[in-house]
Amino acid sequence: MKLSIALPLLFAANMHVGAMTYAQKVSLSMKNAKLSTVLKDLQKKSGVNIFFNESIFSEDRLVNVNYRNVPFNDVLEDICKRYKIDYKRVDNNIVLNRTAVALSKTEDIRMNIQKRQITGIVKSVDGKGLAAVTVTEKGMGNKTSTQADGSFRIEVQSQNPVLQFTIVGYQAKDVAVNNNNVLTVQLDTVINAMDEVVVVGYGKQTKQDLTGSVNQLDEKSFRQGAVISADNLIQGKVPGVRVVGNSGEPGGGVDVTIRGVGSIRSGSTPLFVVDGVPLSNENVSPGGQDIGFGSSRPKNPLNFLNTSDIESITVLKDASAAAIYGARGSNGVVIITTKKGKKGEANLTADSYLGFSSVAHKVDVMSAEQYRSAIKDKAFDHGSNTDWQDVVYRTAKTRNNSLSFSKASSTGNYYVSAAQMDQQGIVQNSDFRRTSARVNASESFLDDKRLTVGFNLTASETKDIGVPTSDNTGAFGQLITHTLMANPTRSVFDDKGNFTNFNMNAHYNPMYLLDIYRDNTRTLRALGNLDISFRIIDGLVYKFNLGIDRAMGERNTTIFPNITDLNPRGRFMKYNQNSKNTLLEHYLNYSKLIDKHKIEALAGFSYQKFDNGGNGYTIDGIANKGEGVLPENNPGYAGRPTTATGFSQVNELQSYFTRVNYSYDNRYLLTASLRADGSTRFGKNNKYGYFPSFALGWNIAKENFLKETNWLNDLKFRASWGNTGNQEVQNKITKASYSLAAGNGYYMNDDLALVNGVSVNRTPNPNLKWEVVTQTNFGVDFDLWKGKLYGTLEYYNKTTTDAILNIPSQVLSPTADIWVNIDGKLVNKGFEFLLGSKLINKEGFSWTVDVNGATLQNKIQDLPVSEILSGAIAGPGQSGVNVNIYKSGYAAGSFYLWDYEGVDDKGNY
Repeated sequence: MKLSIALPLLFAANMHVGAMTYAQKVSLSMKNAKLSTVLKDLQKKSGVNIFFNESIFSEDRLVNVNYRNVPFNDVLEDICKRYKIDYKRVDNNIVLNRTAVALSKTEDIRMNIQKRQITGIVKSVDGKGLAAVTVTEKGMGNKTSTQADGSFRIEVQSQNPVLQFTIVGYQAKDVAVNNNNVLTVQLDTVINAMDEVVVVGYGKQTKQDLTGSVNQLDEKSFRQGAVISADNLIQGKVPGVRVVGNSGEPGGGVDVTIRGVGSIRSGSTPLFVVDGVPLSNENVSPGGQDIGFGSSRPKNPLNFLNTSDIESITVLKDASAAAIYGARGSNGVVIITTKKGKKGEANLTADSYLGFSSVAHKVDVMSAEQYRSAIKDKAFDHGSNTDWQDVVYRTAKTRNNSLSFSKASSTGNYYVSAAQMDQQGIVQNSDFRRTSARVNASESFLDDKRLTVGFNLTASETKDIGVPTSDNTGAFGQLITHTLMANPTRSVFDDKGNFTNFNMNAHYNPMYLLDIYRDNTRTLRALGNLDISFRIIDGLVYKFNLGIDRAMGERNTTIFPNITDLNPRGRFMKYNQNSKNTLLEHYLNYSKLIDKHKIEALAGFSYQKFDNGGNGYTIDGIANKGEGVLPENNPGYAGRPTTATGFSQVNELQSYFTRVNYSYDNRYLLTASLRADGSTRFGKNNKYGYFPSFALGWNIAKENFLKETNWLNDLKFRASWGNTGNQEVQNKITKASYSLAAGNGYYMNDDLALVNGVSVNRTPNPNLKWEVVTQTNFGVDFDLWKGKLYGTLEYYNKTTTDAILNIPSQVLSPTADIWVNIDGKLVNKGFEFLLGSKLINKEGFSWTVDVNGATLQNKIQDLPVSEILSGAIAGPGQSGVNVNIYKSGYAAGSFYLWDYEGVDDKGNY
């Protein structure tokens, strides 16, 4: 409603201002002046922008003009009529075109040139029509664009017209019209990698304009194979980026680190941004509770995205590139862009594949015959020959089917898809299933596509079926442990067809464990955003972005009554988790090209709210497997509720940001940005953090002394410095926490009733502030011999300060520890390289080879405490001691273990 009222008012105001401007009176008197000088003076005195190309005027013609108190419109009409100039009004601006070219100093000698209609078609190398190609008559300024099929029509005005054809991704081409009225033009794809368009924070840039460390992969460069999540698409593809699964199960979590571990306690996961919506790094599904086999991690939160929908992934690695995201950019930023409709014919794409996976290398354990030869007590020989790894493991199948269709018109585009994936795990019973759908659409409205409205929406349901494995199992072990420990002379089933009972404490039939265990996780997630763009004036665009990320996860874990020591009466545990991430952004983009100076500016406001909550309960003494109703369907059927838990938290982030990009003649580049973030996670004395960055670039290949070098296509030097922040800490740690307990109470009042006492659980620290990462980066980008050798070389130094730790508190503090910022440093530095070659680049066939690598030196410096221990060893026979250490002079998380010196003569270690 507001939009429909405001826009007519805006247009009415523009019309009113335009009418007043053209009616104003001006005085203009000049002798022996160039026509271009006259027009510039008219623009200055009237305040009306007059656009023209000086090449359309004869350089040596001098004119006389004399106007006194004449309306601007009459002056303009008189000059244009007298000197054969065409003009048109565009948004209260005047655009001039020459209809006749003067050939001498006198006004009386003119040449009348007849206008011609030129038609044609523009095609790519493969013969398909190219849409949205800009067709310009050189020297005259008139232009048009090709239609969806590549066709165009333009009226040329010069005697020997030359048409220029340009579009991003293709080499520009000039074509002399001569006597032809119909043209067929073929454009070659761009060979220069520097002309590639790269997605950056809140916008796009060409590679030649980049000053930060940025890597972008498109669909052709993604990691191939059965890939479930978006983070796996960049595995091994980007230097300095480490992507490692933290679990071998299908749908399991993935750890992504960019340029090393950036924090001691606050997490090193990068910020993921999907179609302009920054995601929360919080889990969207519950973790696995300890039901006898240890606890397990939540599922990968990025599993909800259908990888077939992804068009490109951009990794922002240095502070210059990531600082625009401020407090969430310290660990780097990964920008995921999904597909849109493309101009041309409508596309209907069906994508289907079938894959198989198996254990690459089994653990070398004794066979049944080797075991019989090794044992002395034949009572341990049970007469069978079982390879337990072959029994528990399987050849797993992965199936994926997706269907999409897309189209783009001259005013908008759409992309719609639906997909289903089913990935079996290599362990029996484990499985991951995903059903997803996506709709991306945008449409332009009003004159000259001034208003653009777009939205992106994806929804998915994932189902994970787990098995009894974990990272922190106790003495009873977990499935894989028992698989490796199982006696190879035991059989899977006994003579009665039941699972063989090993009759040993902490030694169980692995297949029996699979039979009594049930772990199902179901996650529903929807991510959508509304993106509105309004062009206020040429070069100034207002953008509005409203995003919502909603997820609901449910995990049901059951161990049925059994004959082991693991909850023999059976237990059911149910946990639910809900999260909502709301984003609201307003920002302005401004771009201006003045001669050789190009300026791009960004300024905006962002607000993001994160709601997280969940609850759970436990039921003991459930019914036997196969009896009655499953507890996840009817918890009240059998058993006794024992524990119930829940939580609810809110976190808010308010930000202001700005960025300026400047380039001169595409040779000298400057980028500066500043972001101020305010977070509810930090103390009242340090709510806001400020994160600046600066970067310089030099496209040395565009210098005159290198322009004629045939073998050097591009060479650019980059340098950057900046700060980013890390807010990935627990909520409320700056505030005090209290609890009531009878153990701390007193018998009070006349009746001496027990009144619960108050305990302090957490000491407040209003001075707690952001962790800050300061990073310096130097880079070189090059392209030699037209793509035969191209690449990037980088050096970086990344230092984390003000690390947030929970350390012992001072004497007489209400609690034993407190969250503070410490003085130590965590330093990551190293080199990165990316080298590639377009060995063959011909129509219908291309062959490109890329190789990348990185070095990393990680060290802790000036830690104010002697050491910090973490990383307990878990499992049967293990001590549970911490074996990872954080200590000055050593890498973060180094192993702290005994040195193995061998065995002495007596067989002792």
